[in-house]
Amino acid sequence: MMTTQLKPFDLMAYDPVTEMLTDIMCAKTQNSERMFFRIACTYYWGVLASQMHANIQGWGGNSLPINIYAMNLSPSGTGKGYSTGLMERSVIDRFRDTFMEDTFPLAAEQNMQKLAQSRALRKGSDPHDELAALTKEFNSIGSLLFNFDSATVPAVKQLRHKLNLAKAGGVNLQIDEIGANLVGQVEVTNAFLELYDTGMIKDKLVKSSAENTRFERIEGATPTNMLLFGTPSKLLDSGATQRHLVDMLEMGYARRCFFGYISKVKKNVAADATELVNQMFNSSNDAQLDALSCSLEQLADISNLNKIVRIEQPEAIYLMEYKIHCDRRAEQLKEHEHILRSELENRFFKVLKLAAAYAFRDYSPNIRIHHLEAAMKLAEDSGRDFVRLMQPEFDYEKVAKYLADCGTAVTLPDLEQALPCFRGSKQQKDQMLEYAVAWAYKNNIIIKKLYDGNILFLRGESLRKTDIDKLIISTSDKLAEGYAQQRIKFDDLEQLGKVNGYHWANHHFEGGYRREDHTLVGFNTIVLDVDGTLPLATAMELMKDYKAFFYTTKRHQDEDGLDRYRIILPTNYELELDREEYKMFMDNVMSALPFEMDESCNQRSKKWLTCESAITHVNDGELFDVLPFIPRTAKNEEREARFKDQKDLDNLERWVLNNTGDGNRNKQLYNYAMVLVESGLEFAEVGIKVRNLNSKLADKLSDDELQATILKSIQNKFKG
Repeated sequence: MMTTQLKPFDLMAYDPVTEMLTDIMCAKTQNSERMFFRIACTYYWGVLASQMHANIQGWGGNSLPINIYAMNLSPSGTGKGYSTGLMERSVIDRFRDTFMEDTFPLAAEQNMQKLAQSRALRKGSDPHDELAALTKEFNSIGSLLFNFDSATVPAVKQLRHKLNLAKAGGVNLQIDEIGANLVGQVEVTNAFLELYDTGMIKDKLVKSSAENTRFERIEGATPTNMLLFGTPSKLLDSGATQRHLVDMLEMGYARRCFFGYISKVKKNVAADATELVNQMFNSSNDAQLDALSCSLEQLADISNLNKIVRIEQPEAIYLMEYKIHCDRRAEQLKEHEHILRSELENRFFKVLKLAAAYAFRDYSPNIRIHHLEAAMKLAEDSGRDFVRLMQPEFDYEKVAKYLADCGTAVTLPDLEQALPCFRGSKQQKDQMLEYAVAWAYKNNIIIKKLYDGNILFLRGESLRKTDIDKLIISTSDKLAEGYAQQRIKFDDLEQLGKVNGYHWANHHFEGGYRREDHTLVGFNTIVLDVDGTLPLATAMELMKDYKAFFYTTKRHQDEDGLDRYRIILPTNYELELDREEYKMFMDNVMSALPFEMDESCNQRSKKWLTCESAITHVNDGELFDVLPFIPRTAKNEEREARFKDQKDLDNLERWVLNNTGDGNRNKQLYNYAMVLVESGLEFAEVGIKVRNLNSKLADKLSDDELQATILKSIQNKFKG
């Protein structure tokens, strides 16, 4: 048995002719989104083969038309007009002119003579009379359209009749803005579903009219091609148009179409005017296009009509390897992802047709492996874009992204004016904002609510994840000036802490002056200054789940033996907060932690002193989550509401209550009891407090279990 190992997709090469055209289109339009232009080119390769009725001859003897369906979605400014204009004016222009002026009329003349002879034999009539009738019939249908942007089903059937009279030509539908035209083209798009596979469509009995003149039926396939351009915002409108699109995809367009999907144009802006001129008016590009146009013109020669492109056994096996690969991936999809599964299971069929179109264009009698690989590579890109199409941007996502990109606070009327999607009743808008906040939270965006009088302002900010090797630090050997801006590794904090006589801060300062009015926004560490309120060992135990650096001060123990130390906590996100916001943020953090610390930690320009003799300790846990503490956000409001319900509890009790979950209940209660012991309480009082807090836990211990575990251990500590 012959087998062929499928090459990894990243080692496959795109079609070189398509890539040459894509290079030119990208340069001319300054658009770096190559997939959009690849899809546009792909459609035209199908058109060339279809006009000449080229067919695929399978290894088993089956025959299929070569045709391409494509859906290309992108915002305005992508270069849709330029890409189609370039292809039609500078690439397929000679082919089209030769086909329309020479090949098609000659093919029609030759085929109608055969039809006239056949009808004359069947009817016993004069062949000349039958030819005259066929010629009149042919001319009455009207002139041949190389492509069109709208149609009715009867008109499509009439065009097919003209093409069957000639035994040449294809039906090429090219809709410029599918979002505006889709609903009105329901009937014709349904007809194109049927036409895709074999170029055949069933007749429907209707009353004869000027638009639908009934002729004697001529059997034959007429290949169809379709290119649907669209603006995502118009097509994915969360309304009737989007619902119809999903219906189309479910009915069969998912498995038939190649897809391009661009949500945002990426412009490759030239460095200067000279570079721009060189890109847009490159004479070598014109020469390449002219050479390609001349080459493609030869395909329109009548000798290429009904050309067979074969796929031999080795290439067929290679294609089946790809089909098996796609089928295995399709099996992993969930039941509700049936449209994605359909596209993936039938992807090999699109690959076959595209590979055949490449072969026809290249004057190759057979589909080669490189044709298949080029088609597979495009099909995989198409599949990724299709997944994005099936996961459209919801209205609340648009709201969240707009707020993040806006860079300033906006009112609700501002949102209405800027976003057409922000419409509806107050209840609908409130729900959209609620969803926007929730989506933003999961996608590293915070949305803040601010009030000026009774007016609500909204401000969004995209958060950057903290790079643990780039912590924001300023250092100086002076008290208030000379602060150098640094980004240091977490692992280097110990070295920083033990430098003799240096001052440091967790913000950068303009000009190196450590003053509030010179403080630059942006920090990714929290610094806590603990002065004798909690033993260092206890603090390390309480904070052991967090990534943290501890170091003691120069006089780290007072007369009573109480520890003085600092805790540096890297945060999960880098925040940019002004003076007021930072104070509120740090106040929120300090109110949630289970021990007291210096309140001045809430000042952005706060500095700390290094200590050569410091005792240091490192915890390797999770980064501190800042999201519940950012002022004027929904997460902070939730935290504050929870704290109001816990107003009768102190910080330590709240900490234990809010940080106890599956698997750590006993540990948290024990840590709580140990803090109480170290604070000087008697065993009886510790027991009362532990029982009281245990009663507030959702999954509390029984009194016997509490006594046998936590309290027994604490009692042993007292005895010790």
